Amino acid sequence: MRRLLLLLLLISPAYKNPHLSEDKRIEDLLARMTLHEKVMQLNQFTLGRNDNVNNIGEVVGKLPAEIGSVIYYAADPVLRNAMQRRAMEESRLGIPLIFGYDDIHGFKTLYQISLGQACSWNPSLVEKMCSYSAREARRSGVDWTFSPMIDVARDPRWGRVAEGYGEDPYVNGVFGAASVRGYQGAGLKSLDAVAACLKHYVGYGASEAGRDYVYTEISRPTLWNVYLFPYKMCLDAGAQSLMSSFNDISGIPGSANHYTLTEVLRDTWGFDGPVVSDWDAVKQLINQGYAANLREASSKALMAGVDMDMMSHGYEEYLEDLVESGEIPVSVVDEAVRRVLRIKFRLGLFDNPYIPEETPEKRFFLPEAMETASQLAAESMVLLKNNGVLPIRNASNIAVIGPLAKNSWDLMGNWKGHTEPEEMDVFLDGIRREFPSAEIKYELGCNVNGEGDFSAALALAERSDVVILCLGEKLNWSGENTSRSSIALPGGQEKLLEEIKATGKPVVVTLTNGRPLELNRIDALADAVLETWQPGVNGASALGGILSGRINPSGKLAITFPWSTGQIPIYYNRHKSARRGTQGVYKDITSDPLYPFGHGLSYTTFEYGDPRCIGTPSIDRPFKVEIEVSNTGKADGYETVLWYISDPYCSVLTRPEKELKYFEKKFLKAGEKATFVFEVDPSRDLGYLDGDGRSFLESGEYHVIVGGRDLKIMI
Repeated sequence: MRRLLLLLLLISPAYKNPHLSEDKRIEDLLARMTLHEKVMQLNQFTLGRNDNVNNIGEVVGKLPAEIGSVIYYAADPVLRNAMQRRAMEESRLGIPLIFGYDDIHGFKTLYQISLGQACSWNPSLVEKMCSYSAREARRSGVDWTFSPMIDVARDPRWGRVAEGYGEDPYVNGVFGAASVRGYQGAGLKSLDAVAACLKHYVGYGASEAGRDYVYTEISRPTLWNVYLFPYKMCLDAGAQSLMSSFNDISGIPGSANHYTLTEVLRDTWGFDGPVVSDWDAVKQLINQGYAANLREASSKALMAGVDMDMMSHGYEEYLEDLVESGEIPVSVVDEAVRRVLRIKFRLGLFDNPYIPEETPEKRFFLPEAMETASQLAAESMVLLKNNGVLPIRNASNIAVIGPLAKNSWDLMGNWKGHTEPEEMDVFLDGIRREFPSAEIKYELGCNVNGEGDFSAALALAERSDVVILCLGEKLNWSGENTSRSSIALPGGQEKLLEEIKATGKPVVVTLTNGRPLELNRIDALADAVLETWQPGVNGASALGGILSGRINPSGKLAITFPWSTGQIPIYYNRHKSARRGTQGVYKDITSDPLYPFGHGLSYTTFEYGDPRCIGTPSIDRPFKVEIEVSNTGKADGYETVLWYISDPYCSVLTRPEKELKYFEKKFLKAGEKATFVFEVDPSRDLGYLDGDGRSFLESGEYHVIVGGRDLKIMI
């Protein structure tokens, strides 16, 4: 039998031989492909959306057997294998498909949204979450996830802030890299891994006035130090692919930008994986005024470095003619095909194209995944305000009121994967479980739009010891194409709070939303405000635990909450301004945010010592700075220490007031102290990038800022 297998390998095409190198297999296959077969590899269609999966033969027969990829909207291994079988057996060369999907914050077991994940300051927990999500996705037919989104976002009017990790480049890089390791960590050929795709490359989060898909003006230093920064961190973590962005970057759209797609990504960073366009993004080059028609748009996108066309159908229709007319060299097509084939070989699809057809019970809601969902929800919730009403003790009558209290649909958030509303644990149920000896009564009060008769809710509040008021956004108020001119909650929700507060009862406001909100009126009325974000299937238990004190809140904001919408954009790492003090500030409102980046309260107190250098700082080698932190309260809890660098004077470029360079989260028991250490690499942590992406580092004065304390160092 062994001799027979060896003989078969010898007479089979080299690209089918698993013992040969990846490059040899790719080149052998590429040499056998016709131009049409090459072009088909550069197209992505859809499968499983509005399709009748009970009629599998008809469904798969709609798609060409030679297609390179599909976005797979189903979660059925049988349908997936049927389509893969068509590609393997009905195409001339048997090139497998790669199945992609937007597995953003959970495939079936839904987790906290990405913005909330960053507020946990626990990247290892996010890595674990992504590993469980990858397992569900791969065993359901998905090989490739269009995640993580690492768009630095500083305007909460832009709905897609929900999908990324906030306003800081370093935080986006850390959590993006953790996601990549989680998705891919089991090994790309494993049934427990998917290939990660970084999006949206690049600068999409700079959306002007929070409007989606619009022009962005980004200087080269800002491009390098803010928007490209997390991509490099994630590529260093092994990310296998990228998705190009919709936005026009200073006059050249991201999906036809040779500088970012080729000069930076390929020539400078040496990336060898594929770039896929965003949905219909190649066609949008026409709307952006960069191409006269789809033929020209397709040419510009491919020549710039977009390897795969997602649903514009321009590559499918025009690439062959563009090559045959001499407008595009065949070598450009060949290189794009190499990148697509490369990720397929790395995923092991040529050697193991099919997946086991397991039942849903073996794939979804596994105990370890559910426990991670619960822990991540708990660590990501942020206690914004507390005048002592939390945790709730000795309350015999608790009123639960509001449009998000018994609302599974809006609790899920955008990009809900394959989760169904009935699979969500609602807040009311979590509160009832948490307080079994109290009488828990519920009234809606108003719907999410703020409409309703308050009378029953007010009567309930009058009879209660404390009111838990659950406010927030609809599921589709954040996410793609959900730009808003105001980030305040509907007036009816605020009015409900106002009238409940007038009863004289303590009011705890919980918020469920996918973006920072304008909360100055809510903050003035509420006794406590708890930001839950959109916390996933087990968010209710986490909420209940924080309300009772069983869980000590540890989340801190990864994005600034403005005092009002009119302050936007407002973020912590702004460049230094000219005149200071009373000049250059708003004359009608405060210029300070309501809740700044890094804000988050606890049920205990932490005291910071003075930061100190270990040894003598040097420009030539790493050195350490440490600080002692003590839990001076009566409760055990987590504390996250944020380390910032400030360069007061720079001779090359102005720099932000301060820049986050490191963070660390530790659990401290009541009365315990711990030492937090930041190992400073001067070139990495004190240096800066110029407009060409070159790092520079000057000798002189720097400041390490931690816990409100400032340590001056000279190098």
